[in-house]
Amino acid sequence: MKKSKPSQEKPVASSRRAFLTKVSAATATTIAAGVASQPASAQSPIDLEALKKKVALEISDQDPNRIVKAYMCRVNAAGMALQRPIIEQRSNNDDDRYPNKIGSYTKALPHNQLGEVDATAYATLARARTTQNPDDFELIQLGLGRKLTSPQAGLAMDLEGPDSHHVTLPPAPRFDSAEEAGEMVELYWMSLARDVHFSDYANNPIIAAAAEEISRLTDFRGPRNNTRTSLNTQVEAAPTLSSFRGRRSNGAVTAQTIFRNSTPGDLNGPWLSQFLTLDFSFGANYFSQKMKTLPAGVDYMTNYQDWLDVQNGADPSANIQYDPTPRYIRNLRDVAQWVHVDALYQAYLQACLIILEQGTRLDPGLPLYNSKAQAGFAQCGGPHILSLVTEVATRALKAVWYQKWFVHHRLRPEEFGGRVHNHMTRAAEYPIHSDVLNSRAVAETYRKYGTYLLPAAFPEGSPTHTSYGSGHATVAGACSTILKAFFDESDIIKNPKVPNADGTSLVPYLGPELTVGGELNKVASNVANGRNGAGVHWRTDAVNSLKLGEAVAIGILEEQKLTYNDDVQMTLTKFDGTKITI
Repeated sequence: MKKSKPSQEKPVASSRRAFLTKVSAATATTIAAGVASQPASAQSPIDLEALKKKVALEISDQDPNRIVKAYMCRVNAAGMALQRPIIEQRSNNDDDRYPNKIGSYTKALPHNQLGEVDATAYATLARARTTQNPDDFELIQLGLGRKLTSPQAGLAMDLEGPDSHHVTLPPAPRFDSAEEAGEMVELYWMSLARDVHFSDYANNPIIAAAAEEISRLTDFRGPRNNTRTSLNTQVEAAPTLSSFRGRRSNGAVTAQTIFRNSTPGDLNGPWLSQFLTLDFSFGANYFSQKMKTLPAGVDYMTNYQDWLDVQNGADPSANIQYDPTPRYIRNLRDVAQWVHVDALYQAYLQACLIILEQGTRLDPGLPLYNSKAQAGFAQCGGPHILSLVTEVATRALKAVWYQKWFVHHRLRPEEFGGRVHNHMTRAAEYPIHSDVLNSRAVAETYRKYGTYLLPAAFPEGSPTHTSYGSGHATVAGACSTILKAFFDESDIIKNPKVPNADGTSLVPYLGPELTVGGELNKVASNVANGRNGAGVHWRTDAVNSLKLGEAVAIGILEEQKLTYNDDVQMTLTKFDGTKITI
């Protein structure tokens, strides 16, 4: 039996730290003056009067004061970027810990029969990451032909907001940790619960069994119900699932908290946000949120050879099946397919359109909030906010792509599922925490499919880029932060609705009021957790990447504030519940 032994840990630091340390003592104005031919260290502070005279001589028909003001706005924005704290990038060191790379992302490279990467091929990927030479990326050895996704995007510079190297994610859970095991058990349960409608969670035996097991995990960090209420409900179990009598829900995962996040408002009301439910207008066009869904019970990569082919770079995505009836989102399978094919900022563009259509109040800190003479349009109105909520997406992606390819290298859940299968079948021995190996969810998966592989919602499984962080979640964090900054989070959603039993129409939601801020947090979590429900991401991929996107958006808002003529202050609630004013 093959064993994998750990090696010693080694810290990973940012490749730019040395450079940034050299320039950190310089003032922002001195660095900005470095546009001249002499070195920045020899520059004097900018002489604005001399600059005005020079501009007036060269461009006599324009206002030199305005030109200099525009120049200084750019200088100040650059200075703000320079003064951001130096970031040290740290991984969980799994890439160094396991010589056979069982804890690292290797999909689309060639693998042996155990699904362990070919060492020579992996070395070509490692070399490209280290040299950052474009030519070396072309020399990466692939398996069956599926290409790696934008491995150099994290090296691109951006001219607004934090540089991709200037934000970070905390180290991901280690391959052998109880936290990683807890996340994996949750993913097995999500795969088993894909066809359970959100409206049925309170009475469904699969959800009850999942909540019971997840509550008992050694290290599970998802939300729990901290009230002292009791379910006291007897439900009939599905075959081979033991019957479940509701335990006291104090500190337990429950039907109301399962597969959710803990952001403010996330646990209120329906699982699905109103921004993925309500129909809306896009100009003169009317859009229903019905979608092309997948048929119930169809999962992929449950056969070992299919799984191995996909790890080697096969792309069977053309084999996907569809339900011919358009439906509103009802369950994890529907959410998974939505995030399978969405335009990455789509949910937040839709949210913005719904917010504008509902007449949601602007943030009270904006001058136009209670103006008697001005209405928002080019600033603080539809054209401004709609464009900004999409603009931040690509900037957020650059930040998370640097984390993916040059810091963390975390394996995808489907890769971990292969490790579980080979360990459980004694084909190999891996340092997997016992919470996974003894999990009821894993046993149920084997009973259903005959393997211990994590069932995937898509034939091709995950995309061909590393797991940590999540691109969807980072974009979600950035876009929803923009909307929370410009709109009053305490405003109430008007005429909320939920899908009917078969998802063919909407019916009124009759529960407690839902706030704009809470539903924005929820839609961000829905998209992030929808990727988890598909089997392509981990909980920490979602939770930590929301905060990464938030940091990018806040940096952009700080720089954009320099450009406004009036005094703009925006207050928003962060994902951790703290309030900030920009």
